[in-house]
Amino acid sequence: MIYPVTVYGDPILRKVAQPIQPDYPDLKEFLENMWETMYHADGVGLAAPQVGRSIRIFVIDASAGADEEPELKDFKKTFINPQILETSGEPWALEEGCLSLPEIREDITRPEVVRIRYFDEQFQEHDETYGGFAARVIQHEYDHLEGKLFIDYLSPLRRKLLRGRLGNITKGKINPNYRIVIPSR
Repeated sequence: MIYPVTVYGDPILRKVAQPIQPDYPDLKEFLENMWETMYHADGVGLAAPQVGRSIRIFVIDASAGADEEPELKDFKKTFINPQILETSGEPWALEEGCLSLPEIREDITRPEVVRIRYFDEQFQEHDETYGGFAARVIQHEYDHLEGKLFIDYLSPLRRKLLRGRLGNITKGKINPNYRIVIPSR
């Protein structure tokens, strides 16, 4: 099932998401639906708060970066209860977008490397380090679990310049190619 995507202005996007247990109801089906939703919306990542659930899960498919980083050819992972342990490396800027902020793209500077501990869909624990595009997508999706959006990294002036476009998102005056949930007033 393809979920509608929760967009800017909904309070769930600003909450710190809660961890889940291995017996979380219908976890397998929920994960399948998250993948389907992400691909339908042409995303490279999707966090549970973006589909209305304040739980610590995100999925990413970083294979879109395989042209620049061949090791990402089949990079498709589920992260459950992730915890970023450290970031390192030279900060670098890249244009980011977000399914919850349709029609907005901005250059965001993030650390080059991330070390993360997480559980996969079988609740096997992993402690791994990623660099480049994978590290960027992981940090972006992890931010969703912490109640942060990529626009939070922008200067106050840049955020002020985006105010009208952000207001249009909260009012539903946008036309993404996927279903969205307009924040209730």
